[in-house]
Amino acid sequence: MATVEEDVAPLVAGDKLTRDEFLQRWEAMPSVKRAELIRGVVYMPSPLSIIHGSRDNKLGTWIGVYAAYTPGCDAANNATTFMLDDAPQPDVQLRILPECGGQTRLEGLYVSGAPELAAETCPSRTSYDLHQKFELYREAGVREYLAVLLREKEVRWHRLRERNYELLPVSPEGILRSEEFPGLWLHAPALLAGDMAQVLATLQQGIASPEHAAFVQRLRQRS
Repeated sequence: MATVEEDVAPLVAGDKLTRDEFLQRWEAMPSVKRAELIRGVVYMPSPLSIIHGSRDNKLGTWIGVYAAYTPGCDAANNATTFMLDDAPQPDVQLRILPECGGQTRLEGLYVSGAPELAAETCPSRTSYDLHQKFELYREAGVREYLAVLLREKEVRWHRLRERNYELLPVSPEGILRSEEFPGLWLHAPALLAGDMAQVLATLQQGIASPEHAAFVQRLRQRS
């Protein structure tokens, strides 16, 4: 008996889908570069402004340099990631490799599980990055969530404690220091001002710290 192959329905913002349905529809639409499944709902962000794209590049550069000096860690930009039943696409993520004790694994071509750190450039405090996606990251177990708010010109670095996010303290100089990744230091005012020389200089101070050296040693011992 002959069968009729049905066309795959298009991916539409607002649709309620399973993760398998979401991936099937997206893979049938190679022209779509940004799409996320959050709480079972499809989100397809608008085209990115140069401001957003520039900030993403700076975040990726900062985290990428840290990963380069920290064997056992890996950084990625805009990688679809399986978390619970959803598939967000963090602007930047930093994870400890599974062979070094990290909480993610690879499932085919995708990261599965919650990366230890996710970072997002948010248009404003009303963005779904700070609401629906914030709750997904919290429930999935993303240990640190860094949000850069463009409209408010603010950096919020959240740390997961007993299933809730708390903001990390900021030094008088405006420096934030990761607890999950020792030596990952961020000069928040410099990032907001676009001063990458200062951002990277502060990061190098963190990478040169005894805490970072001890962290690298622990990762090596786990592998």
